[in-house]
Amino acid sequence: MNKERLLKDCGIRNIGNVHWNLSVPKLYEEALKNGEGEIVSEGPFVTNTGIHTGRSPNDKFVVKEDTTQDEIWWGKVNRPISEEKFDHLHQKVLSYLQGKDLYVRDCYAGAAPEYRISVRIINTFAWHNVFIGSLLLPPETNNFPEDHQPDFTIIDVPEFQAISEVDGTNSETFILVNFAKKLVLIGGTRYAGEMKKSVFTYLNYLLPKLDVFPMHCSANVGDDGDVAIFFGLSGTGKTTLSSAPGRALIGDDEHGWSDNGIFNFEGGCYAKTIRLSAKAEPEIYACTKKFGTILENVVIDPDTRLPDLDDGSLTENTRAGYPVTHLENIVPEGIGKHPNNLIMLTCDAFGVMPPVAKLTPEQAMYHFLSGYTAKVAGTERGLGNEPQATFSYCFGDPFMPLDPSIYANLLGKKVSDHQVDCWLINTGWSGGAFGEGERMEIAYTRAIVDGVLSGHLADVETKTDLVFGFEVPVSCEGVPSEVMQPRNTWKDGQAYDTQAKKLAAMFLENFKQFGDSISPEIIAAGPKP
Repeated sequence: MNKERLLKDCGIRNIGNVHWNLSVPKLYEEALKNGEGEIVSEGPFVTNTGIHTGRSPNDKFVVKEDTTQDEIWWGKVNRPISEEKFDHLHQKVLSYLQGKDLYVRDCYAGAAPEYRISVRIINTFAWHNVFIGSLLLPPETNNFPEDHQPDFTIIDVPEFQAISEVDGTNSETFILVNFAKKLVLIGGTRYAGEMKKSVFTYLNYLLPKLDVFPMHCSANVGDDGDVAIFFGLSGTGKTTLSSAPGRALIGDDEHGWSDNGIFNFEGGCYAKTIRLSAKAEPEIYACTKKFGTILENVVIDPDTRLPDLDDGSLTENTRAGYPVTHLENIVPEGIGKHPNNLIMLTCDAFGVMPPVAKLTPEQAMYHFLSGYTAKVAGTERGLGNEPQATFSYCFGDPFMPLDPSIYANLLGKKVSDHQVDCWLINTGWSGGAFGEGERMEIAYTRAIVDGVLSGHLADVETKTDLVFGFEVPVSCEGVPSEVMQPRNTWKDGQAYDTQAKKLAAMFLENFKQFGDSISPEIIAAGPKP
């Protein structure tokens, strides 16, 4: 069976040239020939993703069909589209592909052999094929069998646009997930991250059935084998803090936790690059200068051809996609033992959260379900001067198709079975809200993480936060004592109290969405009204 026949089996016919599993240098040549971007000093490929500089959550739909509809947690995140609309748009995409050159890549998701799936990605952009080849895992022998049939397929056509009135989409952009057909259609967006998150969505549907906890987290391991995992939404420092000197990176974004330990879903990293510092983030910074790295929406100096990582004129969400092998200190197998510490990161722009708090298992489940961070002016269009609280259940609700309680219960079971210490770390503001206080110094946050991972903070004196109920360490080596208790950093203690109660009320309001599916013990672990 030839490879063109494999494409015909999934309805793709009358196509142009098919480039299957090309090397990065060959894909660079194709991308340059197609005018998709440019190579800059030291070898990265730089491209502009146009109006879509991030994901399009309002354009993502899940096909509602008989075999899976009772499993999906339908709502504002998992919005349904009919089988008929999906099939109609699928046929339009197949027609569009006729005569087009295609870039096809077969790879794996999941470093643990017993849980990995094979993924086929069909692209019309060569640089998208570089990206996904870096972000997922190659076959061990560099080639699958000639007649290989994937477990999951993505058809990615950035330049094809839907007609919302006809196709049942929200706009010209679409990310349509069909669990029954194990197929995702992506169109109308050049943002490459939609592909990797589609794979994550599928694994988040599949793995809980196998008693594996899928996690939107980074993970690393110390010299003595202790594993730490870091949950956190964009901008909280998940990638930066896990790529730390003295600890080997297992993965920076997506992992599974099975009875055997944790394993990376991916083979690469997708890091924010805005204002990256060679001093503060040396490992990630070095990757922005390497051949095989994709730089999205990074401004290039027209004379020196050097990237300007401080320039956010195109977007604050500038990104670098690169294989994990670009980093020096990694775990090549992408596998680790059960974690010793579980860290939830938040960037609290209200200036309320402490720099670190110790969580009980029930508090960990509560804050996992809350998935709190805050956005500030300048990070997204439409944000005003006041911070905006953001709650993303399980620290990744756009990718969680099942009832959130399923993921939370898996978290609780793993933490209990393996006696994991759980922590909340605030990388946001201290001494006041955004506009008055100051962003937590990264040196303080690194000192706190070191204190957690060394075990030092597990034994220090703590004070109970009267609003949120968790235990806050009163000291940490390398951090001024007044920083450890957030109320002490505010000029006006009563103003802090008011702000803390305001944020607590937001937590309580958000938690109402879970209804009766959450146990009273977890609900009681939240802030006090």
